[in-house]
Amino acid sequence: MFALIVGGSGSGKSEYGENLAVSWAKREGLPLYYIATMEPWGEEGQRRILRHRKLREGKGFTTMECYRGLKDLKLPKRGVVLLECLSNLAANEMFGKGGAGQRTALEVVQGVRALREQCRHLAVVSNDIFCDGGAYDETTKQYQRCLGEINAELSGEAHQVTEIVCGIALHQKEIGNEPVVEQL
Repeated sequence: MFALIVGGSGSGKSEYGENLAVSWAKREGLPLYYIATMEPWGEEGQRRILRHRKLREGKGFTTMECYRGLKDLKLPKRGVVLLECLSNLAANEMFGKGGAGQRTALEVVQGVRALREQCRHLAVVSNDIFCDGGAYDETTKQYQRCLGEINAELSGEAHQVTEIVCGIALHQKEIGNEPVVEQL
């Protein structure tokens, strides 16, 4: 099963993704991996990372950090993976030293496909950064286009696409008989 979970900042998308991954792992007795993509920059970044660690505490995740080069990541054992999140991974690839630059969308999509080959179930979290109507510089617009391309490509491949709005899960796509998480 491959699920893409998209939502705005503070929408509840991370909690939804965690609950979905935990439910899959418990149901099938599989190991549970959390792939963290946020580089620990600055005080605010550290706070956000600590907050997410506390949210995952006691849920059974083995955390693996991967800021770039997702397609080269090797899982220790086939199981359930929560990838958090595409927007950080795309930014790291696009702007970070040693990143993919102009090939970011292709690299990220190939990385997710490589992960899918290694796990039983994959939940991927991404941000909705497209609806605020703000005017941005060309670099930011380029990043938005790139993340939009990644989200669109992966939503076409996903069995389940869920948009989280104000803590409410809106199921945009469901293929197969896999259960979805109804409560956050």
